[in-house]
Amino acid sequence: MPSESPPATPRLSTRLRFGVAALLVAVGAAASLAVAPDLPARMVTRWNAAGEPTGTLPRTFGMWLVPGLAAGLLGLFALLPRIDPLGENIAAFRVHYDRFVVVFTAFLIALHLAVLAVNLGYAVDVTTLALAGGAALFYYVGTLLPHVEPNWFVGIRTPWTLSDDAVWKRTHALGARLFKLSALIAVAGLFAGEYAVYFLVGPALATAAATVAYSYVLYARGVGEEDDDAAPRTAK
Repeated sequence: MPSESPPATPRLSTRLRFGVAALLVAVGAAASLAVAPDLPARMVTRWNAAGEPTGTLPRTFGMWLVPGLAAGLLGLFALLPRIDPLGENIAAFRVHYDRFVVVFTAFLIALHLAVLAVNLGYAVDVTTLALAGGAALFYYVGTLLPHVEPNWFVGIRTPWTLSDDAVWKRTHALGARLFKLSALIAVAGLFAGEYAVYFLVGPALATAAATVAYSYVLYARGVGEEDDDAAPRTAK
């Protein structure tokens, strides 16, 4: 009986998901090419919290900034699992990692298409779209974090989470809840007019501070010595 070869499904799935993200980038680039003749010489690319234009870029730069950024980040996302010394841990949550890449790319390209539409004369509220997209990203990060195993590039990486598996696990459990809460606060902020951005940025900063402090407190209390439910090899 011939020996069984390793299943190719996970690798194939990763390629498909990154293919979807690459297709989204291609859509953004194609849209820029299609409408280039109708875009103004200087494109509006920045708005304040009230949705008022505050900055412009030359047409060529404005057309390609986001597609180029998205393409570069997509390449970086593909590279990180290969160069991480704990890449086998990323493989353990690779499906969730890949989905984040697709969601994040979709967010960038949606913003890009909205910017193109505004510069073509369509009434699109880019600020509201950015805030709503940011809330969606926060919520997805909240669903991602419980699955993240210790590694050098993804997750809440503090000196204390990287030094202790139990601290990593508990900090990510808290971070997941806080990011989901931040997403709900950001959605509520959509009804706060020009103050909506504070409902997005404020909870994000508070979540970052809380998780860093929490990881230190857990480590200082010696949580890892009490908890034998260890995750895969830590990034020491």
